Amino acid sequence: MSLTEVDWSLIPSPSDDGKADHLEGMALPDITLMATTGPSVTLSQLNGIAVIYAYPMTGRPDQDLPDGWNDIPGARGCTPQSCAFRDHHSELSAHGVRHLFGISTQRSDYQREAAERLHLPFPLLSDADRQLGNALNLPGMEVAGQYLHKRLTMIAVDGVIKKVFYPVFPPDKDADNVIDWLRSYAA
Repeated sequence: MSLTEVDWSLIPSPSDDGKADHLEGMALPDITLMATTGPSVTLSQLNGIAVIYAYPMTGRPDQDLPDGWNDIPGARGCTPQSCAFRDHHSELSAHGVRHLFGISTQRSDYQREAAERLHLPFPLLSDADRQLGNALNLPGMEVAGQYLHKRLTMIAVDGVIKKVFYPVFPPDKDADNVIDWLRSYAA
């Protein structure tokens, strides 16, 4: 099974369960998370425009995805989502994005493999201890005994969440949605 090529018409679309409605207007919490690039990132200290996309988990070519993964609405698509942000990185920067992060509950060493394999020009952050998930009450799900964040994208300006995309589907169009919002925000 390809991690990057997905026929979205065969994947169930997630529905909006309202579990991200409270996020817009919230401040990013004073939490420091491990980054795949080495230095940790303190979210409350991010100035300018920050894009933070949460995803359930990145698959690896040498490991099977959890049983039934494709049948869980919103689960499939973490690699295409990250690749879309990679491919649009310079355009996002041109629209004023100073910070771009992917975040999951996977450990930083696991994420590092994905960041290197996918040639991501931005760090992935580990919320393995669910500090961010708990502080913001992010929507999540339990899969194969693991707690995972549901897919969503937050745009923060000077530490305040201005826009949330939830649910995100298809994931490979997430970066396009962010760019469209940034165009209207700047206007």
